Amino acid sequence: MPETRASVCPHDCPSTCALDVEVLDERTIGTVRGADNPYTAGVICNKVMRYAERVHHPDRVLHPMLRNGPKGSGLFRRVSWDEALDRIVDSFTQVAARYGSEAVWPYSSAGTMGLVNRDGIFRLRHAMRWSGRKGTICSTIAAAGWTAGCGRVTGVDPREMAVADLNVLWGTNPVSTQVNVMSHVTRARKERGAKLVVIDPYRTGSAAIADMHLALRPGTDAALACAVMHCAFRDGYADRDYMARYADHPAALEMHLATRGPEWAAAITGLSVDAIEEFARLYNTTPRAYIRAGFGFTRGRNGAVSMHALTCLPTVTGKWRHEGGGALWNNRGIYTWDKSLIEGTAWRDPSVRELDMSRIASILTGDPEALLGGAPVHALLVQSGNPASVCPDSNRVREGLLREDLFTVVHEQFMTETALYADVLLPATMFLEQDDIYQAGGHSYIQIGRKVIEPPGEARSNHDLICALAARLGLDDATFHMSGLELADATLRASGYPGAEEMTERRWIDVQPPFERAHFLDGFGHSDGRFHFRADWRALGDTEGKLPSFPDWVPLVDMATEERPMRLVAAPARQFLNSTFTETPNARKREGRPQALIAPEDGVRHGIADGALMRLGNLRGEVVLHARHIPGQTPGTVVVESIWPAASFGGAGHGINVLTSDEPALPSGGAVFHDTAVWMRAEKTVLAAE
Repeated sequence: MPETRASVCPHDCPSTCALDVEVLDERTIGTVRGADNPYTAGVICNKVMRYAERVHHPDRVLHPMLRNGPKGSGLFRRVSWDEALDRIVDSFTQVAARYGSEAVWPYSSAGTMGLVNRDGIFRLRHAMRWSGRKGTICSTIAAAGWTAGCGRVTGVDPREMAVADLNVLWGTNPVSTQVNVMSHVTRARKERGAKLVVIDPYRTGSAAIADMHLALRPGTDAALACAVMHCAFRDGYADRDYMARYADHPAALEMHLATRGPEWAAAITGLSVDAIEEFARLYNTTPRAYIRAGFGFTRGRNGAVSMHALTCLPTVTGKWRHEGGGALWNNRGIYTWDKSLIEGTAWRDPSVRELDMSRIASILTGDPEALLGGAPVHALLVQSGNPASVCPDSNRVREGLLREDLFTVVHEQFMTETALYADVLLPATMFLEQDDIYQAGGHSYIQIGRKVIEPPGEARSNHDLICALAARLGLDDATFHMSGLELADATLRASGYPGAEEMTERRWIDVQPPFERAHFLDGFGHSDGRFHFRADWRALGDTEGKLPSFPDWVPLVDMATEERPMRLVAAPARQFLNSTFTETPNARKREGRPQALIAPEDGVRHGIADGALMRLGNLRGEVVLHARHIPGQTPGTVVVESIWPAASFGGAGHGINVLTSDEPALPSGGAVFHDTAVWMRAEKTVLAAE
């Protein structure tokens, strides 16, 4: 008989939804539904609702395989786990002996957000002194901007969106990427008549239902924020008493903003003066105004400066005082994890280099700066990631993966673009086939996800692979002999949380700080307890002083030129999550095909009809896809949603990230996916599929 078992969504989304999974037998699931968690409240996205389609997909990798043809050909032969592991250990050992241990690079990402299976790879690399991985690809830029002002990465309880009188979704499209946010926004609209403002360069699904949509030019958010603060000072809505108690340099900020009014911002953002004034009036006169900042801020060269400017808004107006007021980007700073057992921090040596994961293109093609002056990478272990598709400058990523002197191991669920380049390909479990623990970025719950079905074929979890490699490498620490559940239990207890058994019974625990802490009324995270209008970017990594001290717009972006007149935003799609779910038929059917969303006037200017083929390009590469005219879209902006597999594109046959740069953003690195200047033109070729 079918039964329902508890689980947790492991994917790279702030919601970390609680799930109820229908289990048909020991290897088969049925329907996946949202559980009645106080934040996620039974709501889950369509992607996860259809998860049976992914778990039982016929194309899953089921057995260990060795390459049996040219790199990238996808030709493999099946081998045993013992043979595969012996081959890996022999090759890694030879590389380390010849080039030094730092020539081995474990590369991992957020294919799972479970702490045991995401972060256990660090334990192995610390113990072996392999090169580290600087985790910049997801959130480094925005985190720096938030920290510059607030001092710690925490914020107002997201459930307070339901009691706000104004919700501002800035740089986020939760209709597609974090559906639970919309539950609380909708409640506020129904129960309080709250207004919804969306600030995003194009008409997203969230923007389509908003009371106001401000479609600014990419990377100009700081200019809009400065203008709103200018209006607050000008019109008497600045909370001077609050700033005197909680902020540094309010008088200097006011003087700085005196020349940064709506007219100045309109010229930069492309918004009208009237639109800026209307938003400023709405925000500045609404005490219960909640800003939900998104990951759009962590995708551009101006992202940190823009995020800092955003956090200044509730500080200038004193909105942190009010329930339903203030802001949230991420709540990761509320947790008190001791991950020393999972990550093996006792073995960590700061002298071992840490390579920037966003710069894998430069690293694998031998750039001395990206390699930090050290040896080239000659052995690569890829886990929970698909860098050939999702990383910037993907033509050069593939160029690096094609090197015959690079031995590559990929642990994967499907034959991804990265898996095609593997020398050894290993089958990986999915989250329902392993035990793990989870924290959320978008709310305050810690949850446990227990194994609910057996894995198919010979698939092994990330944790089990790390332990198997450790055994062959002669590592005998107890953490390499624990099961995933045992390691989760030990970590929970070391962190002061209930153990795995109690967590299983309770399903989740809420660690949301009290109101005063969440609203920074007990002080901000800096040593002086104040919010910092004057950002210390040097302390965050900008040693050359290129970023402005006070909130401002600076021309750091990849500016449009006569040769490259369009600015590209590579935004998320509703049915995909990075390159995950691109293999499932229903997701592919709902998304349709890769499209470039452009303003009709840009289509006319460049001779590209609605629905016609077009080509986007720059010095890094070119892609061919279909145009879609979007009335009201900001002219000069082209949006391509999702990371479609390269085979889905025509012409050059490469994915959208051939166009994006792996240049690190200030102050401390990060990938700039939404910050790319391109040319576009009509394409004469007809795709074979047409």
